[in-house]
Amino acid sequence: MVFVSCESSSKVNPLDAALASDNLKISRVMDSLEQFEVQIRYTQIDREQDSIIFTDYDFQVDVDNYFYPASTVKFPAAVAALEKINEIDSLSVNTRFYVEGDSVETTFAKAVSEIFAVSDNAANNRLIEFLGQDHLNQRMQKRGVEPIRIAHRLSTSNADEVTTKPLVIYLNDSTTSLSPPIINKYPEELNINRVHKGSGYYDDEGLQNGAFDFSLKNYYPIKAQHALLKRILFPESFVPEEQFNLNPDQRQLLLNAMYMLPGVVGYDSEKFYDSYVKFFMFGDSTDPIPDHIKIYNKVGYAYGTLTDCAYIQDAQNDIDFLVTATILVNKDGIFNDNAYEYDEIGIPFLAQLGRELYQQELTRKR
Repeated sequence: MVFVSCESSSKVNPLDAALASDNLKISRVMDSLEQFEVQIRYTQIDREQDSIIFTDYDFQVDVDNYFYPASTVKFPAAVAALEKINEIDSLSVNTRFYVEGDSVETTFAKAVSEIFAVSDNAANNRLIEFLGQDHLNQRMQKRGVEPIRIAHRLSTSNADEVTTKPLVIYLNDSTTSLSPPIINKYPEELNINRVHKGSGYYDDEGLQNGAFDFSLKNYYPIKAQHALLKRILFPESFVPEEQFNLNPDQRQLLLNAMYMLPGVVGYDSEKFYDSYVKFFMFGDSTDPIPDHIKIYNKVGYAYGTLTDCAYIQDAQNDIDFLVTATILVNKDGIFNDNAYEYDEIGIPFLAQLGRELYQQELTRKR
């Protein structure tokens, strides 16, 4: 398979056209761009004989403009964990394990499923204990997924601990092995734009005046998110050094987890409706997603930042495309106050953006 990637110089930029929509869900964001810190990368996919051609269109994508990636970092954690498992003879995706001191026993396959189906934080953190932050980052960088700096776990009391907890791993029904703790480097402060945001924030002592400091938080910009998505969906389009070492069963497990809807894997479909973690096209509705559309994606939302990294495939109309986008919705400029406009502005914007791009895909010539 031959791979070609290019940035279009076409006079008609389809991403610009989508963002020029007079739909209020788009226009109210575009009218206040500085406030919302929008970044978008959209990729058209064309096929010519044995070649796949990616044409990327960017809007305000800049690795030097920070946004908090939230749960999107669970995608590289899942990939890196599967790759590491593939390199250890005694492990498989179905190996049972638990983190020392934790009462929850699980498998790697279940953790991957939970990460994508409902964006489970505990499942992600168990994989971080297995990998270590430094090792995760190195695996991504080795494959060309960069810049990236995963520095901490998510929503847990030991989020910033640099030493991982040992894993108790079942080698068979009666024999266990204890993995050694992994000592990681302390993260350095990020020296890029917009790592200090807002005018105030809440901590354990109440409201604090001044910007919220993200300089020691996770860093996983649009460029890296999109690069990982391409490598997982289209591995044959990359040289061997940029392909992840996943066997066919592992890759299929990952792909299934990425598009599977929560109700299909056993979650309450009333609470975890189809678009619970699918923002593009359907995020502003609780209606079922049509069977002929599959969305392979990972979302993140925290600190007022919404991000979705997705491959959208419509088998009925024979179209597919990639889009990664982020938006900050924090009108009052205060962080940790749980007053974010996710449902009012952020998710409707991403949903409509997905629909605008989808409509263009339906009519464009290939």
